Amino acid sequence: MNQERIYKVLLGPHVSEKTSLVAEQDQVVFRVAPDATKPEVKKAVEQLFNVTVVGVQILNRKGKLKRTIHGYGKRDSMRKAYVRLAEGQEIDFMDVE
Repeated sequence: MNQERIYKVLLGPHVSEKTSLVAEQDQVVFRVAPDATKPEVKKAVEQLFNVTVVGVQILNRKGKLKRTIHGYGKRDSMRKAYVRLAEGQEIDFMDVE
């Protein structure tokens, strides 16, 4: 996998209450591209952060339909990847350049 594809697959970390809870179980959550596959996400995380990935689960979240003053609007859909790291390994996002 070339360097350009790595940066197109991983869009950034996803931070929420749920992701802080799964971080205790050696998992990290990333926002990924709509066409990203599990093997691509695994290779991208391993090459970018120098960690060992045990498994990847991908989740598609549909955008909600919301009512506004001007009619109906739709929030963006999002694709997330739950990445399980090998035991004892972690990714510190504040330290990565």
